[in-house]
Amino acid sequence: MPTTSTSTSTSVTSSSGSSRELMSRLASGDPEIKFKALREIKNQIIGNRTKKLYFLKLGAVPTVSGILYRAQVELPDDNIYSKNDSNRDIIIQSAAVLGSFACGFDAGVRAVIDASAFPQLVRLLGYRDDKVVDAGARSLKMIYQSNLAPKYDFLQEKNMEFLLSLLHSESENVTGLGASIITHSCQSIAEQKALCDAGVLEKLVGLLEGSLSQRDASLESLAMLFKDNPDVVLKFAGLENGRPLSSITELTKDRHPRTSLIAQKEDLQKLAFEANAVDKLFNLLQGEQLHSKRLQGLLLALGNLCSKLESCRSRFLSLQVLELVIDSLTNDNADIRSAACICLRNVSRSIKNLCAGYFMNEKIIIPLVQLLDDSSVSVQVAALGAVSNIMVDLATRKSTFIQCGGIKQLVQLSKSMESTVRSNALWALRNMMFLADDKCKEGIFLELSASEIASLICDPEPLVQEQALALVRNLVDGCVNSVEFVFAEDGVILDAVGRQVQSASKAEIGIQGMYLLSNIASGNEFHKEAVIEKLLPQVDKEADCFIINFLRSNDSRLRTAAVWAIVNLTFPSSPGAFGRLIKLRNAGIVSQIKSMVNDSCQDVKLRVRTVLTQSMAFGDGT
Repeated sequence: MPTTSTSTSTSVTSSSGSSRELMSRLASGDPEIKFKALREIKNQIIGNRTKKLYFLKLGAVPTVSGILYRAQVELPDDNIYSKNDSNRDIIIQSAAVLGSFACGFDAGVRAVIDASAFPQLVRLLGYRDDKVVDAGARSLKMIYQSNLAPKYDFLQEKNMEFLLSLLHSESENVTGLGASIITHSCQSIAEQKALCDAGVLEKLVGLLEGSLSQRDASLESLAMLFKDNPDVVLKFAGLENGRPLSSITELTKDRHPRTSLIAQKEDLQKLAFEANAVDKLFNLLQGEQLHSKRLQGLLLALGNLCSKLESCRSRFLSLQVLELVIDSLTNDNADIRSAACICLRNVSRSIKNLCAGYFMNEKIIIPLVQLLDDSSVSVQVAALGAVSNIMVDLATRKSTFIQCGGIKQLVQLSKSMESTVRSNALWALRNMMFLADDKCKEGIFLELSASEIASLICDPEPLVQEQALALVRNLVDGCVNSVEFVFAEDGVILDAVGRQVQSASKAEIGIQGMYLLSNIASGNEFHKEAVIEKLLPQVDKEADCFIINFLRSNDSRLRTAAVWAIVNLTFPSSPGAFGRLIKLRNAGIVSQIKSMVNDSCQDVKLRVRTVLTQSMAFGDGT
């Protein structure tokens, strides 16, 4: 509506004006006005990627860097300041703004480094004022979440001295910064040895007994010291008679949500839900300047909580956690993007919420489609998992995904060199095809082509074969016209199906193949005859008849799928049903069916009785 458009335009203009006004206030000679402008910019950009980009374009980072530099010149250390000195407050606030720009945002990190703000932040660590030091350390920790952060060469004496000064600090943020610098910078065996010789190993062990933040930072930096270096590992194992090693072993039993203790354990998930775990994790997610590893852990923990329990998913949605997850889909860190997709996949495991339309909207679909082209394979796979669940949406809103180019991306990924990507892409297409209308089915089929589908059915990887068969199963489910798809290009798809069910390497392939053939057999006489030709190839022995082997399988799912195909082939109202029944009887299949009247599986038993009832209609009694 025109009114809405006008309102949106006004809002953007107002916001732009406000941002420019804040920038002009940074140049004020009044320290109080400058301080409030810094604080307001910090509040606006925290967790807001769009705002960060806008302020970057306005030149905010070099401006704030200049403010910090001038304030430091006027307040070199705490020997000459009074607690009411406005310069001290401006230093703290400037550092916080620079850290906020760098937090989880590589463009912000690059801007901070280009503005020569990094050495200024390091200089703050030498102040005697705890709050100034803490402000500098916090901002530097944000920078060290990024691969763009400067690296320290620990073989240089001055760098080692600087690191040791950080690790000896009583400040949690300063020691955490030291550990982060090790994680980011330690790259060689020589550096590992130098760090151990300097006593760094013992300092990191001490941090294991500190706060959660210190413990996490210590574990990450210890991992870098251990990497490909058995000498360091042996030295660590021998410290204090093995006590540090025992401490790390005990951490595998830790009940903090980021250990994922609740993964796949519904009973523990219920206990966690009753303890308001979803609310607590949501509150932690809202914290400013979260470390990338912590953000990743929180997203995974929420995803695990929502993997099985509808109550957790409902609480998740009521708290509007979804908005924070959506923001994480575009994070610069691949691990965070992957974790956000995994969380979204688990939350969307709910037909009720899918039907309510919580997930099929552009705010979610557009970034998910973009992630299908991500440079990280793990992100692609995680995004495919989320798409697969969302595509089960029974509503017509699948058109949103199609309009965003989602189908083309999935088809492209089905041709990936990575088998995991291929199978997950087919899984998403399979769900896209589920109960889809004729137009949607035709669109997907034309994008893939019959020959490509046949090739995927015969893929070297069994999981890809299974998903390709399931895709075609959903394709031919429905009206008779849908069945015609498998006869395109001289029946290349049906031929591939026939070959795969005969040589199925695992039960799941046989199950999908038999349900596919069963759907085809629900069509007209031509379709039914084509199916029985695939079920009864020319064989020398009864034992070579694969469908009899399916009917004798220990897997009740495979037995059920096989009997369903027989049901559809022998439906009495079909003109050729009696002829097909004779062929089945001559192949020993009817005899096998009769032996299954007391099958242990109720579904098998019901279908067997249906076949026998239908055969009795032709006088072929038991």
